[in-house]
Amino acid sequence: MPSNWLNKSFCGPKASCMSKATHYFTVSQINSYIKDLFEIDFVLQDLWIEGEVSNFSRSAAGHAYFTLKDKAASIRCVMWRSLAVQQAYFPQNGEAILAHGRISVYEVQGTYQFYVDALQPAGLGVLYLEFEALKKRLEAEGLFAPERKRPLPPFPCCVGVVTSPTGAALRDILHVLGRRYPLVEVILSPTLVQGDKAPLQIVAAIEALNECTDAEAIIVARGGGSLEELWAFNDERVARAIYSSRLPVISGVGHETDFTIADFVADVRAPTPSAAAEIAVPDRGDLRGTLDFHRNRLVALVGRQIAERRSALEAQQRALSRLSPQAKIATYRQRVDELTRTASASLAHQLALRRERLHGHLLRLQSLSPFATLERGYSITRQLRTGEIVKSVAQVATGDRIETQVSDGKFEGLVAWAVQRQENQK
Repeated sequence: MPSNWLNKSFCGPKASCMSKATHYFTVSQINSYIKDLFEIDFVLQDLWIEGEVSNFSRSAAGHAYFTLKDKAASIRCVMWRSLAVQQAYFPQNGEAILAHGRISVYEVQGTYQFYVDALQPAGLGVLYLEFEALKKRLEAEGLFAPERKRPLPPFPCCVGVVTSPTGAALRDILHVLGRRYPLVEVILSPTLVQGDKAPLQIVAAIEALNECTDAEAIIVARGGGSLEELWAFNDERVARAIYSSRLPVISGVGHETDFTIADFVADVRAPTPSAAAEIAVPDRGDLRGTLDFHRNRLVALVGRQIAERRSALEAQQRALSRLSPQAKIATYRQRVDELTRTASASLAHQLALRRERLHGHLLRLQSLSPFATLERGYSITRQLRTGEIVKSVAQVATGDRIETQVSDGKFEGLVAWAVQRQENQK
């Protein structure tokens, strides 16, 4: 028997608020006491258990963890590495086995589990055999045929979801849909996802969404679990409801390694509920990238078209310019300018010749000019009154006013003719 520590009184920080007769225990003490009860039970310390293996895994340290189950219950099992390395046989999920060991309590979590020290096969599990039988029958009927699989809508406006309203699967689906494609509307058709009542509820949820005119696709989803926990999705009624759905169905049941009949009948199988949501809608990031690509391509195409049209227009403008009357006018204008320059040059040359000839005549005239005679000391006298040149003494009388021009100017004077005539007569 365990030690008598349960009969002792314990005093903690709140002992002053309690009567001295009150006994209380820590969780560790209770778990340790229960473990002692397990370990003094001869039956629990040496037994064989038959069951179906599920969730089998090996840790990095080499320990083996799995679950043994039947249709009504399950028990957690562990085989330590020191025993596992001596084991020649390890089962696969779905196998029925015989396991030897002892049952004790894992004090940290307060759970009991089967500590296995030997394994041997006992044939395939009953659930696995039922699964394989139903799979073969439905496959023979054509429910899994690839040619009947319907395509998913590329840009759905509304997606129906068949799952538990309180499960993590729904939260994951809503998170992914909101992140990838916030435009989509979600209609939840709630249902149980495990247990005896789950298959009929799943069928009703699928049929309800098919009657809804807004939904364009259906996601049937559930989080991970053991084979018996996922068994509702191996029900023939659920399989036929998916097959009869007018809307395409995406199955996202369990984890990546879990397969159910619903996965084979569905139009698309996703490894997880989150993956099902990713498959159901496009990614707005990808859409944005595609839109940017097509926009850049369109801009480049339009730019190229504009450049080609501009080049063609410029060529036509050049052709029109060559044939335009303005071009001929410009040619004639240039010709007129050339003729004008030629005429101007010719006229200037003629004027220069005429100017030289005139200069020669002027020189000759100057040589014959009276002014040249004046330069040699001669003068010209005129009657001031009449301007007549005086060539003879007879043309003037005493007292006449005269004007005398010499080479550098003019001057006036009076004529004293009488004296001059008398002297001439003597």
